[in-house]
Order: sequence, then structure tokens, then C-alpha cells
Amino acid sequence: MAPADSLYERAPTAPPRLAAGPLWHLDAARTCFVGPLTYNAPHQHGAPVFLAGLYGPFGLRLARGDWRRVRTAMIPAGLLHELDVGGEPIGVLYIEPSLAGATSLAALTAGTEESGGAVLGASGECAPLRALWEDAGSPDWAGEALDDLLGFGARQARRALDPRIARIVAGLDATDQAPGVASACARVGLSAHHFQHLFTREIGVPYRRYRAWRRLRRAIAAVAGGSGLTAAAHEAGFCDQAHFTHDFRRTFGAPPSWSLSGVRMSGDPARRRAASQG
Repeated sequence: MAPADSLYERAPTAPPRLAAGPLWHLDAARTCFVGPLTYNAPHQHGAPVFLAGLYGPFGLRLARGDWRRVRTAMIPAGLLHELDVGGEPIGVLYIEPSLAGATSLAALTAGTEESGGAVLGASGECAPLRALWEDAGSPDWAGEALDDLLGFGARQARRALDPRIARIVAGLDATDQAPGVASACARVGLSAHHFQHLFTREIGVPYRRYRAWRRLRRAIAAVAGGSGLTAAAHEAGFCDQAHFTHDFRRTFGAPPSWSLSGVRMSGDPARRRAASQG
């Protein structure tokens, strides 16, 4: 694990073909995928995401604009984007708002410029995510690596959530049944209109979309625990596998088979499943 002051130094050379294979890591506030991608169609995430090309730049298009070649990027929640990685490995790290959200991830980019709310870096690399890809034993220490990486980002830039929205997010962390809009409004004493506006401003996506993101995390954790796609869909609250597949495509720009088979999963399945509830 690289120290904080050398996050963008080159990791020891190891050809991608010798890497241990794709990795998923899920815990209470983070979702991380490290592995090869080809193309992800236009999609929107329910949480901010940090992207890092592990060996070189990748193609990124924001809101159907022009294609860009970048090495790192922070994409805020709700921003439509698509990726062309060409089959190369990439690190993809989502962070829940309880960990300071997009500001922590934006601080991880290097040589940055802002475009449409995204923060783009044309140079630099993220050695911790590259190490997760190259080390066959990384499932055992992935959580510690992400602690260090996000600790570095949080020290660079921190913004507290509105306390009313923070209370709702904390409630989602504590239960596997997210309250409806009416119940959430009553909990914080806001009208539906004010609550929806405030939640979208603080989180980046509407409340219903964020609940859908949390449900997808539960489904991914169920697959990690050994469930098939149909069982995982029902366990997470989807009416059927088709509904789960539709939401997965809308969120990641690819079907579940894109990254939920033949991968390494970080941590104990039962603990991952419990951590992702909410």
C-alpha cells in the first residue's frame, strides 16, 4: 500500500495479463470494482464515483458531449456518462455520502479540470487501485487500502452533509427497508417538495434514485454471498431478474454478467451482505 504522499507514483511493473483477476469490494459505505472493461453505454450512478485507468488513459464522454481521454475522473451522482476502456483494467470506486461524498473523490484526481460537474485528470495514476488488481491476495487487505485512499481524499477536501439529509442517510444504513418519501419527510419535518430539492442538492440524485442504488448494492452483495441473479434480485427487493437487469444496465451501462461472474470478492460473504444493507 503506497503512503498518502505517493498515491500517484508508478506501481511496480506487472503486465495486466498476469493480474489475479477482477475484484469487487463492498462495505457499508463503499463499492469498488477493479478489473477490465470494454464499453459501458450511457448510464447514471446513484453515488459519486472515482475512475482511474490502471495502466493508461481511457475514453470518457459526459452528457453525450465530446469524447475525452483521461487518466482519472470524479463523476458526481446523477451525471450521464459513458466509458470506452478498450478491455484494459480500470479502478471504479463509489462512495456513499456519509463519507463526505464527491469532494473526497475529487481530491484523488491529478492535473484536474472541471467539466459539467465532473473533475477530470489527464495524467497521474492511483497506485492503491492498481495494487488491488495486481495482487492475488488483495481481497484480504482491500478495505485497508480504501481506508488509506479515502483518508487522503478526505484530508484534502471535506464538506459536511446537511444534518437533515445526513439523518436520513444514517437511517438507511441502519435498516434494510428504506422509508418512502412521505416517511422520510415526516422524519425530518420537511415538505415533500423541499425534501426532494434538498436531497437532490446534497446527494446528487433524487431520493427514489438513491434508494434504487442502495438496492443494487444489496443485490451485488447477495451475488457475492453465492446467490444466483434471480435469487439476488428477489433478496434485494426487485420484483424479478428482468427488473434487476434493467436497473443494473441503467446504473452501470452494461448487464450484470459484465462484472458479477468469475471475479474475486473482498471479505467474508456474510459480512459483505450485512454491510451493504440499507
